[in-house]
Amino acid sequence: MKVLDVLGVRVEMPTNQPIVLLRERDGDRYLPIWIGAAEATAIAYAQQGVVPPRPLTHDLLRNVIDELGHTLTRVRIVALKDGVFHAVLDLDGGAQAGGTDIESRSSDAIALALRAGAEIVAEEELLDEAGIEMTQTEDDEVEKFKAFLDHVSADDFDTEGES
Repeated sequence: MKVLDVLGVRVEMPTNQPIVLLRERDGDRYLPIWIGAAEATAIAYAQQGVVPPRPLTHDLLRNVIDELGHTLTRVRIVALKDGVFHAVLDLDGGAQAGGTDIESRSSDAIALALRAGAEIVAEEELLDEAGIEMTQTEDDEVEKFKAFLDHVSADDFDTEGES
């Protein structure tokens, strides 16, 4: 398993599709995951420390996990099937440690991990399959992306229809 850091979210042009970019902590691979607008907002809120007046779904789920006396230990991005990333939430260390594994969408898992301070990891094989290694020129683009993230806010994402 490789530990991943969340670099942030942005809107991919010209499709206006939000994307979350993960980076291998001790390596050169990046994992781009296309996500929905609501999840992009949830991830951006968590990264910016925004506390909404009422709990969003991911805040609610974290509260439920905490109140039931459990801990989200880590999030595993485990598979890419038909262009869709799949994740698993490890509660109390996961099934191998006597806890529980819960299947999840990767975007929801990332939003929850950020709120719970849980580690995000991916299988080596998945990074081999879907990860992107950056050259120095491409790494400059990532730096531009990071600069963009410093100036984007959660309000930049369309959350129409969210209740």
